[in-house]
Amino acid sequence: MTFVQPSKNRKRYLLIGSAVIAVLAVAAWLLLGQRLEFGKPSFTSKGEIRTIGWNTPLILTFSDSKSGLSRTAVALTQDGKTYPLSTLTYPSGKYKSHEVRVILDPAKHKLREGPATLHISAEDGALFGNSMTVDRSVMIDFGPPQILLLSTQNHLNPGGTGVLTYRVSEPVSVTGVYIDQAFFRAYPVSLSGQPGFICYVPVPMDAGSKPMHLRIVARDLGGNESSSTVPYVLLKKTFRSDRMMLSDSFLQQKMPEFQASNPPLRGKNLLETFIYVNSQIREANFKTIQGICEKSEPRQLWSDTFLRMKNASPMALFGDRRTYIYGGQTVGESVHGGVDLASTAQAPIEAANSGIVVFAGPLGIYGNTVIIDHGFGLFTLYAHLSSISVKGSQSVSRGDVLGASGLTGLAGGDHLHFGIMAGGRFVNPQEWWDPHWINDNVLKKLQIGA
Repeated sequence: MTFVQPSKNRKRYLLIGSAVIAVLAVAAWLLLGQRLEFGKPSFTSKGEIRTIGWNTPLILTFSDSKSGLSRTAVALTQDGKTYPLSTLTYPSGKYKSHEVRVILDPAKHKLREGPATLHISAEDGALFGNSMTVDRSVMIDFGPPQILLLSTQNHLNPGGTGVLTYRVSEPVSVTGVYIDQAFFRAYPVSLSGQPGFICYVPVPMDAGSKPMHLRIVARDLGGNESSSTVPYVLLKKTFRSDRMMLSDSFLQQKMPEFQASNPPLRGKNLLETFIYVNSQIREANFKTIQGICEKSEPRQLWSDTFLRMKNASPMALFGDRRTYIYGGQTVGESVHGGVDLASTAQAPIEAANSGIVVFAGPLGIYGNTVIIDHGFGLFTLYAHLSSISVKGSQSVSRGDVLGASGLTGLAGGDHLHFGIMAGGRFVNPQEWWDPHWINDNVLKKLQIGA
């Protein structure tokens, strides 16, 4: 048998051909690789898609991480008619993700209130055009919820707590009470066996010096919003003003503690430290308290009148306006957000009512502090304690010992600073110590009292 050796030219041609094929394969992969895929595009929505109204934007994010989006479409079908809401096309491979916002136009979309079908579809830029289609049953809702105010007799004290109860005609996504521009969340509650809402409203201390607009708002699942003005009678309330003389001994006693725990204060003299503590740290502590009060149990944890510290004399009252004087000069101001009570040194401090401990530890100007959640946005605060005997997340009953009084924080002597917060704002504790006020302003409105 005779073997024929391939010529050198033939070998060369084979090598060149192989190289060309390899180059063409790489080029084809580079050109078509991303398009030779079979994954379908997808979408996510902002919130559940159950109800659609005129004022609710339908926000959808379409995605295709490989070949990119080619087309997206959103439409509604009702009574056999289809209403296109959005149809978009995209340059090839340019959009891996895109957010689509749709708002119903009442002049364009002749829909009625009731059931409808939402059609969501998308195609990608793949060679064979992968696509997805999703149909969702939705409710079309154009009408705003109706608000029925149940607490029509509202006698409010400046600095006190307003208790409002009401019902709405349909499920809502947001509801609460505005005092001017400040919003306070309402909580679901059963009122005479029927669903309703309650809101503890902190009345501003300066409410008597300027008009106050009080209104309930409710937004349904379709984004339709209604508002109802709340009638009220504002009672007269005056607050004291005190001039607090700062002594060198007080500054020498208290300011080094703050300098040691706050690096920005190191190097400052004692008076500069006090000014910083009374302004910057005070404000930071209040924001911390507001943050703690943002999350409250959606149920009432307390019962009966709130306890006042036993055998204690009031040293300072809620709303006292303090002006701090040093060397004949005004060096700061503050408004007292609670009541200072003193009896004996390291006296036992009891929980004013049942609830859940949500904070137990040092808190700036308040020193060792305990905060209890009583539900529906109502909290109590116990400050300047020498010791704490409870922990966070612990349930406590009315009268349980929380710790002992002391002079931690900015306290100049052993006492308890007791505060009550509604909606994250300090309110006058004296109302909650009064069984008649609780019965008339809370229990009767909840229809569970005499």
